[in-house]
Amino acid sequence: MSSEETRDDSPEFLKHRLEKLDTLRRSGINPYPYRFERSHTSKQIKDDFELLSASTAKIRFAGRITSIRGHGKTLFANISDGSGKMQIYARQDDLGDKWGFFELIDIGDFIGVEGAVFRTKMGEITIRVEKAEMLAKSLRPLPEKWHGLQDKELRYRRRYLDLIANPEVMELFAKRAQIIREVRKFLDERGFIEVETPVLQPIYGGAAARPFVTHHNALDMDLYLRIADELYLKRLIIGGFEKVYEIAKDFRNEGMDKHHNPEFTMVEFYWAYADYTDMMVLLEDMFRTLVNSVAGSSQVPFGEQLIDLGQPFKRLPYFKEITEACGHNLIDLSAIELESLAKTLGLEVKPNLSRGEYFEAFFEHYVEPHLIQPTFLMDFPIEISPLAKVHRSDPRLAERFELFIAGFEFGNAFSELNDPQDQRRRMQEQAALKERGHAEAAPMDEDFIFALEHGMPPTAGYGLGIDRLVMLLANAPSIRDIIIFPTMKPEG
Repeated sequence: MSSEETRDDSPEFLKHRLEKLDTLRRSGINPYPYRFERSHTSKQIKDDFELLSASTAKIRFAGRITSIRGHGKTLFANISDGSGKMQIYARQDDLGDKWGFFELIDIGDFIGVEGAVFRTKMGEITIRVEKAEMLAKSLRPLPEKWHGLQDKELRYRRRYLDLIANPEVMELFAKRAQIIREVRKFLDERGFIEVETPVLQPIYGGAAARPFVTHHNALDMDLYLRIADELYLKRLIIGGFEKVYEIAKDFRNEGMDKHHNPEFTMVEFYWAYADYTDMMVLLEDMFRTLVNSVAGSSQVPFGEQLIDLGQPFKRLPYFKEITEACGHNLIDLSAIELESLAKTLGLEVKPNLSRGEYFEAFFEHYVEPHLIQPTFLMDFPIEISPLAKVHRSDPRLAERFELFIAGFEFGNAFSELNDPQDQRRRMQEQAALKERGHAEAAPMDEDFIFALEHGMPPTAGYGLGIDRLVMLLANAPSIRDIIIFPTMKPEG
């Protein structure tokens, strides 16, 4: 049994397991059978123990062996399934010539057992084995029992081992699934219709990001993995849908850090006849509903902070916050003046940026890290908001907000630009930036302009990274913790 095996992944370990695999096969036992009919999970056995222990019915239970304790002609083992773990007890006197099976099992194997349940002298609910069968022979060692799998890179790269060694990780991804269900429920209950839009697009758009490029052989054309869902969802508003949303994978060919993964999950939704102030009200309701459904409270810990989603979210003007933080009003400064001011203040920026890029640099340095409690940063510069309507009271601004919590962004929203002539002009400006080498500027999309020329009603739109939402509600410090298979560099 595995108690005498080394815990490494050496050739000797594999050889020892393969010998047992061969013995099973020569004994007429299929080590990888097709099915096993379970009667109960570990949770069900524990929940219904009093009834099951008084019954003559036999329990059929299956899972992975996580520990074995042999004592001569008896054996105890722990078996884990998707709902917990269960102890089994086997005796040579009960099993007779079937006892040899237990000489061939190891930690990591999946087995199925049948027998009655009882409580040991130590008070542990246990199955007394009358029959057992191999369901999958494990050839590799599991992570060491007591220390688990600690190496972060290895945990992300081999998530299946992380799930085995650290049961709380499975709970985390169950919480992720719950959060996505709650987002769907919230939008469905308010009349939004879930749709699907193309992942492969002939023209990318809807965000400032570098795309991934692929090639369609039959059409002999390049296509792009979408960076956002926005322009297709707006086409649906043009077509007559009034409330639409999509929860989908987006892809951006950019660097990786604790907040960014090249492949990520977004929810975007669009609401006809509403504007960005209506969207703020809806979002406060959504975040408050989510946190109470998932955490059972309006307050959640995140790192060293306690985030209060029960209080009214702050609403702060973009330029006012920068002015108060750095002592200078930037709104009418030229790019040259912004570069000079940045040098005077000791702010490290690349040379020859656009006005919008300088605005972003000042904001990210002076304001963003301090937005801890939920805050709507409103009325962004028009230069960096090519898909938002001009502010109704100041043409230098756009009707756009971003939600910030715990010092980073939780989504971007607009009163959506529905003037096709203005949209064409803005897209032309972006295309010109792209021609000058701005890799994240968006290309011209004539088909979208053509759609917009058919008329789009006043509309509010919002996009939120699901991964960041899960990070917040699960108190996870890195996006890699809550993406089940994050993007990784090749080993070696």
